[in-house]
Amino acid sequence: MPYTELPGARVPIRMWTDPATVEDVAMRQLQNVTTLPWVEGLAVMPDVHFGKGATVGSVIAMRGAVCPAAVGVDIGCGMSAVKTSLTANDLPGDLSRLRSKIEAAIPVGFAMHDDPVDPVRLHGLPTAGWDDFWARFQEVADAVKFRQSRALKQMGTLGGGNHFCEVCIDAEGWVWLMLHSGSRNIGKELAEYHISEARKLPHNQGLIDRDLAVFVADTPQMAAYRHDLFWAQEYARHNREIMMALFKDVVRKEFKKARVTFEPVISCHHNYVAEETYEGMDLLVTRKGAIRAGSGEYGIIPGSMGTGSYIVRGLGNPDSFNSASHGAGRRMSRNAAKKRFSAQDLAEQTRGVECRKDFGVVDEIPAAYKPIEQVMDQQRDLVEVVAKLRQIVCVKG
Repeated sequence: MPYTELPGARVPIRMWTDPATVEDVAMRQLQNVTTLPWVEGLAVMPDVHFGKGATVGSVIAMRGAVCPAAVGVDIGCGMSAVKTSLTANDLPGDLSRLRSKIEAAIPVGFAMHDDPVDPVRLHGLPTAGWDDFWARFQEVADAVKFRQSRALKQMGTLGGGNHFCEVCIDAEGWVWLMLHSGSRNIGKELAEYHISEARKLPHNQGLIDRDLAVFVADTPQMAAYRHDLFWAQEYARHNREIMMALFKDVVRKEFKKARVTFEPVISCHHNYVAEETYEGMDLLVTRKGAIRAGSGEYGIIPGSMGTGSYIVRGLGNPDSFNSASHGAGRRMSRNAAKKRFSAQDLAEQTRGVECRKDFGVVDEIPAAYKPIEQVMDQQRDLVEVVAKLRQIVCVKG
């Protein structure tokens, strides 16, 4: 669908969804963002919904400034997926053992590895720059440095909420591995520290929403945030790389006779900042719940734990700042989902998927999310579908 441009805003608000379907609190957040003098444009994805400071599913292009709350607290959260040489015919009828093996290899929820994972021992994982990456941790905010031991042990772990590891099958019967995670507790603490610091700055007093506090270019606060932001984004990428290597090892061991091989991994952030140029302007583009969808670039757009996901290729639409949605997007809060649905509802909506079906993950029930097919239809001018995946195993924290 072509985008709808909202009238009356200081800068264009381009929406790839029907404005009438967006909740009032989210619409207010979109309007609030455009009051910031550094904002040059705002693209709203079809999975848009209320968030902290800025909506999830928004792409904010700013000149000379960045808003840490608009990035979100899970800096660098994103997706990875890989196609395997296995087919549906190679899989056993009972997938519970495979799920258990994945859960044993990759800690979920608040759990972490007993000792840091050594990337050198992982099959095919590049380790160049690993020592430099951790050396740069010594330059992060002093308030967070004491978390290094925890950060080391959480590297290669899933976390909770909407994060997952999945075994999927595409329309041709090929088996894929897919996962969703971010920068774990270290990214959260860095984000919260810098959001707090931004609120104290004189130029952020009197904002329409104090969660829209920004750092501006050529200041020590901006330099400090950029260092920690980009480090956390790299942590998130390494986290997914290690998890995927652990995931692959599980599959190799479980299907030894098949001698499983893997195609190149597709990976993308969907909570991050990138330096990009549009209409001759050097901008800091914040994607909060959105992926980059430059021309020919691969991305991953998941639905929910019972509705499948999509591998896509970007069409490079500059109107969206080369972006697309990061998933289906929630249509109700976690608390609302828990009040409305039961474990039995979850079991019914995830029939055919080997996964948790207890009340502890009812907030992730498919009905709490927007229909992924509708979301995909609304962004036909942003991405083209490469493959549709149907999950058969879903691991959650």
